[in-house]
Amino acid sequence: MAVLTTRCNPADPIYRANSEAYDALLADMNAKFDWALAGGGAKMIGRHHERGKILVRDRIDLLVDPLTPFLELSPLAGWGLYNNGLPSAGIVTGIGTVRGVTCMIIANDATVKGGSFFKETVRKHIRAQDIAQENRLPVIYLVDCGGANLQNLEDVFPDQEHFGGTFYRQCRMSAEGIPQLAAVFGESTAGGAYIPVLSDEFVMVAGNSSIHLGGPQIVRAAISEVVDRDTLGGALMHTTVSGVSDHYAADERQAIAKLRDIVGALSYPQPISAARIASRAPLHDAAELPGIVGADLTRPLDQREIIARIVDGSEFHEFKPQFGETLLCGFAHIDGFPVGIIANNGVLFSNGTLKGVHFIGLCDQRNIPILFLQNTTGFMVGSDAERGGIAKNSAKLVYAVSNTRVPRYTLVTGGSYGAGNYGMSGRGFRPRFMFMWPNARLGGMSPDVGSSVLMDLRRASISRHPATDEELAAYEAELRRQFEEKSNPYFCTARVWDDGIIAPTDTRSVLSLCLAAGATQPPISGNRPVYRM
Repeated sequence: MAVLTTRCNPADPIYRANSEAYDALLADMNAKFDWALAGGGAKMIGRHHERGKILVRDRIDLLVDPLTPFLELSPLAGWGLYNNGLPSAGIVTGIGTVRGVTCMIIANDATVKGGSFFKETVRKHIRAQDIAQENRLPVIYLVDCGGANLQNLEDVFPDQEHFGGTFYRQCRMSAEGIPQLAAVFGESTAGGAYIPVLSDEFVMVAGNSSIHLGGPQIVRAAISEVVDRDTLGGALMHTTVSGVSDHYAADERQAIAKLRDIVGALSYPQPISAARIASRAPLHDAAELPGIVGADLTRPLDQREIIARIVDGSEFHEFKPQFGETLLCGFAHIDGFPVGIIANNGVLFSNGTLKGVHFIGLCDQRNIPILFLQNTTGFMVGSDAERGGIAKNSAKLVYAVSNTRVPRYTLVTGGSYGAGNYGMSGRGFRPRFMFMWPNARLGGMSPDVGSSVLMDLRRASISRHPATDEELAAYEAELRRQFEEKSNPYFCTARVWDDGIIAPTDTRSVLSLCLAAGATQPPISGNRPVYRM
């Protein structure tokens, strides 16, 4: 393959300015990660420890194999919501290796609102289950959950994507032979009781854990029976009397060790089916990415500079390099895994969309997963573009993305606006994983375009709704503020519209873990759709 060269010059003043601006973005991101890691705060953590309980991320550290990575998903879910009182949405999810088996781990954080489920908690839980089902990963639930938050039941209880949807997915995965395992560390009340009970095998911890459809307060209110929590649904009772629990553990460490034994006994092979080759490091340093990318989305960015720093040997076989140049397509390897890459080098014109359609067909034909690198204002507009068939050609790209059968992965490296987000495998098109960089923006329109459109509408209504120049200026400033706020990556990740914000330097390792998770499934056989220009 051809080796990508670079135009990066660390001595360039623009590079230095970009690097300084990006350092500020990374500092802000790390400060927000500190918020997530702090959980419910010192008081709740102290109470947790007083009960002899281990913090949620420490439980995960004990569960996964030593010196293996854990890819945490959406750690900043809940940022800016509920007065910033819901760190990580009260739940930690991610992919880790347990006894050599790649697993999805879903763990309640009882220091945050008692581990109860808010809207974002449910979204994050469901997202983790969907990833597990699509990649056929065993799911391990570390349960410490008070059930649905009673003050927000309309956002949690009745709809198909609410709390009941988590149980539906759990049942479906178990029926498909995807193991569902659990350990109960604390309360597992009401709906929360179904998480372990629907598991194929689970363990309860003495003292702190309990399972009951109705807690002591509900029992007293419903049937006037006075009973303590341990007698009603404690670990010993459920393991020796009701048989609800499969295993009894004296403490949390013993429960985690038992979980590891359960995974070891699964006999769940995960052979790599993709044509993986020996991994080679890129020739160019990923540490240069902040200086290349910067924080100014109006500055042109050649995605080849990014590709050169994440693919093996910086080798990239570009497809149709002299046609549709604002959409970059080509083949490469990441950590030995083959991958087709589709990247924006500007606005999407008809010729670029048609090239993308053709390339997707090649990836589908060759069983090669696709990585989308998004940085676009969308599809081209205007009379020339419409006469050139941009509506139909952009629809062809959307169609091809929707129907390709190979795994898709999406990374937003810059802007992701309008239907360009759709054509480049945005969240609505169900990529296996989707991540954003801290400089990224995602929205229906860019702040420039969105505020301009609404200002034109406001000026058109001046005769009916008079306004002074000062009022119009204030209105325009507020519009821009709203568009800026709602396209901010933290606004998006707080609502679980992605799988997390990652640093550019971590991109290759994150993508490697994601590609590995998707590479255990056999290639899809049978006739494949063929897309041509």
